[in-house]
Amino acid sequence: MSAGIDAVSAALSPGLPQVPATTSPTGDDTGFASSLAGAVDELRALQSTSDELNVAAVTGDLDDIHAAMIASTRASVTLELVAAVRNKGVDAFNEIMRMQA
Repeated sequence: MSAGIDAVSAALSPGLPQVPATTSPTGDDTGFASSLAGAVDELRALQSTSDELNVAAVTGDLDDIHAAMIASTRASVTLELVAAVRNKGVDAFNEIMRMQA
């Protein structure tokens, strides 16, 4: 399943470095929290780029409308992916809390 997520991540961000799927028990900040923070930072960057291209398209400064559409779609799909991961995390947390009760 990790390979599928890596493939989606690589398709969404072809020019950005990929976060390794494995974690290190040494606590050198390569765990889930840093991966999630990296995904949120990447989402912010994609949304910022999309917003800049959309403004350029509206003002007439953009020659290639395809770039704006691609950036907008990438930001949208990445947002959906981050929201799905967040929802699964919340569901898992709630399930663990129900087990303890």
